[in-house]
Amino acid sequence: MKASTSLLFVIVIMLAFNLPRRAKAQDMPGKRDSINSAVLNEKRVIQVVLPDGYKAGSTTKYDVLYILDDWNIKLGRDIQHFIVDEHTMPPMIIVGLLNTDRDRDFLPTHNKGNKTSGGADKFLKFFKDELIPYIDKTYPADGDNTLFGHSFGGVFVTYALLNEPQLFNNYIAGDPSYWWDNGVMLKQVKEKLPALTGKEKSLYIGGREGRGMKEMNINPMDSLLKKDAPAGFEWVVKSYPAESHGTVRLKNFYDGLRFAYNDYGGKPLEFHPSGGVVLKNKPIKIWYFDDTTKVHYTVDGSEPLTTSPFAKPELELSGPAKITLRQIASRAKFDKTSSGEFKEGNYLAAKPLKKSYKPGGFHYAYYEGQWDKLPDFKTLKPVKEGTADSIFNIDKLPRQNNFGLVIDGQFKAEQEGYYIFGLGADDGCQVYLNDKLIIDLDGLHDADIEKSYIIPLKKGFYSLRIAYFQKEGGRKLDLVYVTPDNIAQKKITPIPYTLRYGAR
Repeated sequence: MKASTSLLFVIVIMLAFNLPRRAKAQDMPGKRDSINSAVLNEKRVIQVVLPDGYKAGSTTKYDVLYILDDWNIKLGRDIQHFIVDEHTMPPMIIVGLLNTDRDRDFLPTHNKGNKTSGGADKFLKFFKDELIPYIDKTYPADGDNTLFGHSFGGVFVTYALLNEPQLFNNYIAGDPSYWWDNGVMLKQVKEKLPALTGKEKSLYIGGREGRGMKEMNINPMDSLLKKDAPAGFEWVVKSYPAESHGTVRLKNFYDGLRFAYNDYGGKPLEFHPSGGVVLKNKPIKIWYFDDTTKVHYTVDGSEPLTTSPFAKPELELSGPAKITLRQIASRAKFDKTSSGEFKEGNYLAAKPLKKSYKPGGFHYAYYEGQWDKLPDFKTLKPVKEGTADSIFNIDKLPRQNNFGLVIDGQFKAEQEGYYIFGLGADDGCQVYLNDKLIIDLDGLHDADIEKSYIIPLKKGFYSLRIAYFQKEGGRKLDLVYVTPDNIAQKKITPIPYTLRYGAR
């Protein structure tokens, strides 16, 4: 036996003993499906996992994550769901492919050391002509696909990128066996990499630090990409210490998906104040607290472009404007835009303090009911009333879900100048100042959404009303403000209870 063949045999045996065993059907998430493949001349079984929030009949479409190898399906689902729960990637459809002959399907060339190797061309044709069209037709897929493969599967991931790059947007190769057939994939990369220019594809490669990177021939691939990667092609090669060929899959999955969706963020694009009233010749500053590297802005209401100026932590407005911030992602579907209007106006007039109002807290009225948006509370009878004082807490109300609140009273402005009111609420809420709607967060939405409003006030008393409802899930109702003397320091506080007046 030749030395090269002997080495090949040893590596194949080593990897075989380090690969997980076939997963049992009852251990797999999702539902079983199958395709009678004319290309492969066999029945191919797949495992399909729909997003948790999917509802039959919905028009919502989802990206699709294709996973090679039985044993990677549950791991991939668990990691993907974790990332979704952290709001750093969207919900996805997961399609796991159960193996029949992985060496045949994943390896692009035939080698005498492996009798069935060399069928990657047919397996890729199966994806192109049968599997992806079937998924797109049968499930709510949006055509934005990601492919994950480990070991020999990582070789196939790279083969697919080079030969049918339009099938997937993101390619994740976990500890790929680039040593296969004397490094045949390195030769293909060198030949076909230029064709990826401007195609906006991403490739993530993860391996084992030190000897592992050398054994799998990943280091030469890293060198090729550093030298020849074309414009518009994003890639990462990362090595992990103290991992085995099997355990590194977990980190490959996590970091690969995070890299693929680095432009995605579940948290809305926010700036503060979000809107308001500005005085003539009295400029205000807009605060932006997040990463500015991909965020552009305009102040004339137009859509920001890559040629528009970058956002800054502070932007000064010298007069009325419609400011728009846009985070421009590598994929337009993940662009985020937020706008706010600032109108020129005058100081809001103060009102006399009502005789029945006492300091220490606003009045509240508690209602019970199930709503998706704020009802007209004036037509409803409250179940309970009282004072929203320093010990008041929405978590201590009779119900934790399906209730509503109206909190109202007057607060005392002790300084003249700009005030900023901020609101974070889950579920829906509206804030009125002197019967003027200043913040609108009505409807069901994510708890992370916050809005704010700037307005100039004279010294005196102002009526304040908060309408809120909670349907299901987490509860949140936070109203804060910034007084004129605290704007420069961005010091945000609740309205002191000594300045809150309500009916008794």
